[in-house]
Amino acid sequence: MKQPLTGILPVAPTPFHADGTIDPDGMRRVLDCMIDQGVDAICILANYSEQFLLSDEERATLTRVSLEHVAGRVPVIVTISHFATDIVVARAREAQSLGAAMLMMMPPYHGVGLVPAEAGIFEHFAAVSDAVSIPIMVQDAPLSGVTLSVPLLVRMAREIENVSYFKMETPFAADKLSALIEMGGDDIVCPFDGEEAVTLLADLDAGCTGTMTSALQPEKIRPIVVDYRAGNTDAALNQWKLCLPLINHENRQCGLRAAKTVMMEGGVIGSDYVRHPLKPMSPRTKDRLMSLSRELDLIALNWGK
Repeated sequence: MKQPLTGILPVAPTPFHADGTIDPDGMRRVLDCMIDQGVDAICILANYSEQFLLSDEERATLTRVSLEHVAGRVPVIVTISHFATDIVVARAREAQSLGAAMLMMMPPYHGVGLVPAEAGIFEHFAAVSDAVSIPIMVQDAPLSGVTLSVPLLVRMAREIENVSYFKMETPFAADKLSALIEMGGDDIVCPFDGEEAVTLLADLDAGCTGTMTSALQPEKIRPIVVDYRAGNTDAALNQWKLCLPLINHENRQCGLRAAKTVMMEGGVIGSDYVRHPLKPMSPRTKDRLMSLSRELDLIALNWGK
């Protein structure tokens, strides 16, 4: 990448056939739809991609299929999170060799009772950086149960060559983003928010340069970031108000199922299957999702028709 990534970098859902097997052709259609949504980059194999339900072989297939199919049309961020340092290093090398523009990874964790010491976390990220030459995004998510203090994140940005992007999904993310930017200065290249942009306005006020949402409504959320960063804060606020009911419904009621269900309805994929022990959303939740999505006339809802 010649310029730092900003804007909207959504997570691609992983499509499965109705029998639960991965759908590579559906993956290609998801990626094409996301590019038509006007995204600035695409992230694959993240938590909203059901990465924790994929085998190593399936991960390898999806990485190859995605990078070959996108073929440089937009940057692709490959998530490589794992507890074992050797495994994340191997995943990092493979992703870079196939053309990934960036890596994303959470700190090593395996339940609340198995979290490495701060030194081990630092060394985990440093080992990946030593193995590649592309940027690394640190995903600071409550899912891990790992506390990444602002001083630790700043130290990582200053001392680990390829760590320069940060995705904040913790409670009170805006306060943490503000503290990170203030303490880290120029070493914090691009701070992002997540959580389906449910706190995007506060996070933009704090200095974030973009957001990593799902693939549900990137074309509606991206203008919020673009307008805000251009100084058009009233336009950004108005657009956020327009998007917020669906953002909230996805974040609080649907989770990773939302984008898949809308994409199935829009003919992007053939099934919105989620792997067990995840369960399909209730008809009540789906009805509200579809109603809100139709009101916004989402690209994903019409793309394949």
